Amino acid sequence: MKRPFLCIFSALCLLTAGGCSGVGKRYANICSPDVKILRYHTLKYYEDIGIFTQRLYAKNPRYEPDPKVRKEKIKTILGQKGGFSLGTKLSLSLSHELLTQAFSPSPPLKDRVLLLALGLKKGIDEAYSTSGGPFLTGCQIDISRLKRLYQNLLQVSWRLKTYKDSKGRPLFITNEATENGYINMGFEVILTRMLTRIQDDIYLRGGLEGNLTFRLGTIFLSIL
Repeated sequence: MKRPFLCIFSALCLLTAGGCSGVGKRYANICSPDVKILRYHTLKYYEDIGIFTQRLYAKNPRYEPDPKVRKEKIKTILGQKGGFSLGTKLSLSLSHELLTQAFSPSPPLKDRVLLLALGLKKGIDEAYSTSGGPFLTGCQIDISRLKRLYQNLLQVSWRLKTYKDSKGRPLFITNEATENGYINMGFEVILTRMLTRIQDDIYLRGGLEGNLTFRLGTIFLSIL
């Protein structure tokens, strides 16, 4: 009678240790709490990137004037159906490469918003080992990857506020004051939310509070 019980117990342990691969609702009750949190954070990252991209297009319509095409691009960025083909080069580019291109003097695409948003999405996938989808492929997430992702998001936040083109115009219009002097800090809120989750996940995966001090670098770091 003991053998069937041991087999069932072993199977449950393997499912939990595997980070809930192919997770569905029927597995939710046997996933370890930390994997549940990481999976939830990943879904919230995607949600934030979607909102961030919509707002960035609205503030910077010159990068994509057509609202319909914007929606298709956002679907493509988030890996949803109904988007359009990115092409082999963009599809194979790593997050730090895309982020660098988004702020470069001569980007490979006119649409800097696409490059930036795709770089953010790929950064999440690389750091959390999602294989491009919303669910984790394993719970053995490398803390150093999370730290590099954090550094890159800090770099994005800084560059959004400071980088300008050859004519002195901001590459991205974000938190500029309106005619009545009101400043919308929506972009700051979204990025801060993402940074806070990464800090929590670093601690969750064994990082010490004393190691959560980061310096702003001058380049985007390779996560993989």
